[in-house]
Amino acid sequence: MKLKEFLHYTYIFPLLAVAYYFSGLLENGVVYDVIAGLLLTGSVLSAVHHAEVVAHKVGEPFGTIILALCITIIEVALIISLMVAGGDQAMTLARDTVFAAVMIILNGILGICILIGGVKYYEQFFARTSATTYLVSIVSILVLTLVLPNFTSSVNGPFYNNAQLTFISIACLVIYGIFLMVQTVRHRNYFIIPDEHPEEMYTPSLSKTLISFAFLVVCLAIVVMMAKGLSSTIEDMVRNMGAPKSLVGVIIAAVVLLPEGVAAIRAARSNQIQSSLNLALGSALASIGLTIPAVSVVCIMYDIPLVLGLDKKDIILLSLSVFIVMLSLSRGKTNILYGTVLLVNLAAYIFTVIVP
Repeated sequence: MKLKEFLHYTYIFPLLAVAYYFSGLLENGVVYDVIAGLLLTGSVLSAVHHAEVVAHKVGEPFGTIILALCITIIEVALIISLMVAGGDQAMTLARDTVFAAVMIILNGILGICILIGGVKYYEQFFARTSATTYLVSIVSILVLTLVLPNFTSSVNGPFYNNAQLTFISIACLVIYGIFLMVQTVRHRNYFIIPDEHPEEMYTPSLSKTLISFAFLVVCLAIVVMMAKGLSSTIEDMVRNMGAPKSLVGVIIAAVVLLPEGVAAIRAARSNQIQSSLNLALGSALASIGLTIPAVSVVCIMYDIPLVLGLDKKDIILLSLSVFIVMLSLSRGKTNILYGTVLLVNLAAYIFTVIVP
């Protein structure tokens, strides 16, 4: 790569954001927080660019898998660091973050992608087998991790004991591991529509791909660190609004998921709805399939009580979301109604967080 290529905003913003974060200027006032927000936004856009470079090199579905895994691993690191730090909220942090991420992905990211694609192209087509494969895995892990704890009797309340937690963690890893094998090897054709974008023949060099991958990791890491650094500012804003503190988790989850969301929406605008589905549903599956086992290990090691079971209201909203997504993706084509209904579901979720 030539030196002038590094003057592009996708290289400058992440480096500026890293320097700003470690400068200690964050949380020194409203102006400093606004600057942090701008750098965070630039880092999000940079992450999308570098993810697309990597995707062009490795092809689908590997490109979307890389972005989903990078974001999930960094998200897990953020959750674990906050849990180990302690506090009464550590018990519910993993559950609330995973639930918020799943609701935002299934209703928000997927809904916007379907709506934008429907407005621009009327109908967009994808492989039904891919949606079914995703949803079978997602629904199983969701029920095992967020619903079943409310109905076990070994421990009172929405908890698992250590033996149950170990079993559920292994079950999540088995499902996710087999899914990856199906997606990348055995049934890779499920997740690709031939000639979806034949006009895009650009393939970056190996050196550029490696540099983009490194910057992708940097971008995702600084987005998470910035979100963590701005969490107190967000808490103050939520408190001044008079809204419940649980809204903070929703806002932070939305910030962390921005890179995937922007990438999925751009794919939908380019009539690549299959890539949008791979990003959105793959992200939801990775979020729950990897987060719960990782958090479980930490909770067992540090003897931290882990609340996993959702309350009745959240179970109803989760069931509604999964059911609507299943119906929307059952025919292999989309339209604006599906996207609209999903976004209404997201609005209902956020509204009931604010006004429980």
